[in-house]
Amino acid sequence: MTMEFTDRVSRVEPSATLAISALATELEAEGADVVDLSVGEPDFPTPENIIEAGKDAMDAGHTGYTTSAGILELREAIADKLADDGLDHTADEIIVTPGAKQALYEIVQALIQDGDEVVLLDPAWVSYEAMVKMAGGDLTRVDLSDSEFKLEPALDDLDAAVSDDTELLIVNSPSNPTGAVYSDAALEGVRELAVEHDITVISDEIYKEITYGVEPTSLGTLEGMADRTVTVNGFSKAYSMTGWRLGYFAGPEELIDQAGKLHSHSVSSAVNFVQHAGLEALETEDAVTEMVEAFEERRDLVVDLLDDHGVDVAVPEGAFYMMLPVDEDDQAWCEGAIEDAHVATVPGSAFGTPGYARISYAASDERLEEGIERLAEEGYL
Repeated sequence: MTMEFTDRVSRVEPSATLAISALATELEAEGADVVDLSVGEPDFPTPENIIEAGKDAMDAGHTGYTTSAGILELREAIADKLADDGLDHTADEIIVTPGAKQALYEIVQALIQDGDEVVLLDPAWVSYEAMVKMAGGDLTRVDLSDSEFKLEPALDDLDAAVSDDTELLIVNSPSNPTGAVYSDAALEGVRELAVEHDITVISDEIYKEITYGVEPTSLGTLEGMADRTVTVNGFSKAYSMTGWRLGYFAGPEELIDQAGKLHSHSVSSAVNFVQHAGLEALETEDAVTEMVEAFEERRDLVVDLLDDHGVDVAVPEGAFYMMLPVDEDDQAWCEGAIEDAHVATVPGSAFGTPGYARISYAASDERLEEGIERLAEEGYL
């Protein structure tokens, strides 16, 4: 029997970040010592109080279905958290999802259909492109690499890219893969264009709690943006809960109603006891602060190590990634780096920006030093 597959599946490739991680795992299974700088998750354990909250929830019998949008207590707590960020949402304007990736998928599916234009700011997280293609949308991309991945100097390019035909703009600040935090002036520029052309904007704020000396602004707080911004966040990065799969999005009630249909017919709801652990996570501050301080120290370490080898990078202000300039054929560079130096990175072309490799510094000082040294010894720096 020969199966025929849909166009929506054939439009996309597997996630490049997960593919590199799988290759690293395969080499490790063969006995290789791989320094994995490709991973997109904190290397810290989930804080113990969150783990205990999950266990307590299971012991209390919170193991069945919840309402599709999520337990009311968590949605109310998320609304309070968003209010602290300056966003005004009720619990009815929030859907809790199995990870922020599911939130993004549901939003794109609810808003985009065949031929709709979606604008991305490159480098852009790998799954944005796939989600848009699966929905049948067309991509217009704005390259930020010439402005050290800052948006403000590229506002003219963004202006030229958007039009009245643009349905959706995706903004990710702090950014994966660059760690850039967009300035208030940059976000004001986004606001002006979104209002002028009546564009809906996704503000992906999954790394909002991981910044270094800057305070990121939530796009939906700007004048004229409340009814056209969908804010996405989650628990994976800030609380080191990647495997728990817990995220959420908040937006206009009409979007919540429509996306809620997809949510209810696909995942039903996020896991019950995990949602209760999420309640505890929102009350956890010290562990987050300690983790962010460690990431900042590691960022500075990697920047200094690369500088010692004559490599300049755009210094990230958030998240735990940076873009390393490499050969024009970044795919070949990354494949060689993992084969020769046993150092895993992700090619920049996966994010729409060839000539770079993404490094994650969610690793110990010792492993970071080892990874950079191996790359230098094998001629990759």
